[in-house]
Amino acid sequence: MVAQLKTERINSSLRLPYTLEGQIHVFTTSHRSFFTNVMAEALRIAGQGTPVLVVQFLKGGINQGPENPVRLGQKMDWIRCDLPRCIDTPHLDDIENQSLQSLWLHTQEVVNTGKYSLVVLDELSVAIHLGLIPETEVLQFLSKRPSNIDIIMTGSDMPKSILDLADQVTNVRRSQ
Repeated sequence: MVAQLKTERINSSLRLPYTLEGQIHVFTTSHRSFFTNVMAEALRIAGQGTPVLVVQFLKGGINQGPENPVRLGQKMDWIRCDLPRCIDTPHLDDIENQSLQSLWLHTQEVVNTGKYSLVVLDELSVAIHLGLIPETEVLQFLSKRPSNIDIIMTGSDMPKSILDLADQVTNVRRSQ
């Protein structure tokens, strides 16, 4: 359970002589069961007062979409595709493809507004691998995002071009 705390901005008039650069963090693995750790980190950061957006590109089933984000606490928005199922194939019908593209477009637009300080892009690499979102668009998005925004990307089969761009890469493995 997440407590909804209202905090006053301490040092809101503090002016730093420099801008903090946002970073790109990649969490990748050969299996798909590590999102809980990333979500816990996002909740912790949001609980400290930082605006967070979590976007799950391949999950559906809960009637969300960009128009119906779920608000977790006061600082975290969570969005999935507006689909009745999860995406697990490159073969989408027109409605499914439109839903995914709408979510991708919304994500790019909202990140560029600067509303969020941390954006989690869950399974974006799988969407790239399936050919649903072009790798070149993702690279362009990452290079043109506001410089103070942190991005966390998750998923298996992370393209080398994104790994090369990342400030931190964590390869999650199962212990034997």
